[in-house]
Amino acid sequence: MTDTQAPALRKDAERNRQRLLAAGRELFAQRGLDVTLNDIAHHAGVGVGTAYRRFANKGEVMDALFDQQVAEISDLADTALADPDPWHALVWYLEQVMALQAKDRGIAHIVSGSHIRPTQHDWAKDILAPKVIAITERAKQSGDLRPDVEGTDLVFIQVGLLAIVDRVRDASPELYRRYLHITLDGLRTHPDNPSELPVEALSLAQTHAVMGP
Repeated sequence: MTDTQAPALRKDAERNRQRLLAAGRELFAQRGLDVTLNDIAHHAGVGVGTAYRRFANKGEVMDALFDQQVAEISDLADTALADPDPWHALVWYLEQVMALQAKDRGIAHIVSGSHIRPTQHDWAKDILAPKVIAITERAKQSGDLRPDVEGTDLVFIQVGLLAIVDRVRDASPELYRRYLHITLDGLRTHPDNPSELPVEALSLAQTHAVMGP
């Protein structure tokens, strides 16, 4: 193999790797983690053999995507921390991270701690937790957020809202935003002016349908 052939092969291999990662991200977002490496290869338009040369199994694809997804959420937190308005920063961060989870089930698994290894779970905690705590503390110090609210509360708020996303994904994909705003009003120190709820409540019949088996 010549020197010029080797870089070309490396570039081709990297292009295939990125195509597989993009395909995996799309499939995980649409269907959750119940896809195979064969599914990813077909979606990427590459041969199954090529896929197995880049990744030994679906788990390796998930590991590679993990870094990207944590970085996305971390970037959202950084943007929030740069906002001079601490309350707006907290609201914006929750809205953005929930929007990501609502459209991307793969990211939702990261936030909920599902289907990731303990080391990855710890890594996400080390990267994201200090930033979420900082977002929370800024809003408390400004007097906008109740003083008894902690950064960990934001984690469980997201987990609870994610359950709504999963339950009504087809019937009302943005219903979670209604309960996010109800929750945000409850988090404020002086909730004298309730926010306008962005989504209508489901009817009794709709609720009965989505809560059924």
